[in-house]
Amino acid sequence: MELFQILERVSTADVCDETLLPIVWIIKSVLYVIQIGIPILLILMGSIDLGKAVLSSDDKAIKESTSKLIKRVIAAVAVFFVVTIVKLIMNVLSAAGDKNSDSSSWITCWNKASDGGNNNTDDATGN
Repeated sequence: MELFQILERVSTADVCDETLLPIVWIIKSVLYVIQIGIPILLILMGSIDLGKAVLSSDDKAIKESTSKLIKRVIAAVAVFFVVTIVKLIMNVLSAAGDKNSDSSSWITCWNKASDGGNNNTDDATGN
């Protein structure tokens, strides 16, 4: 019960800055690697399978490999866009929420995690 009492006293901005920001940054980084890495891996695996089938000169194997490649490309596109779709849905839901509540605080925390929590708007040298 003490944890809930402590969290109740802390504002959302403080929680994002002090405790959640590193966790959200790690989650966002992992999701980015998944979003980019899995589609590349799927397309690469499909291309290798298709290349093996072409080298074997077996028409049945080429057809099977082609259908596998198409399925893998569709899966790769789905994986690539799933993060964007979820973020869009969450933005719509938070915009439809109560304007007086802090329903968009997760978006603020998510966006802060984009730059590792640095709100530095200076040039790339940090000056």
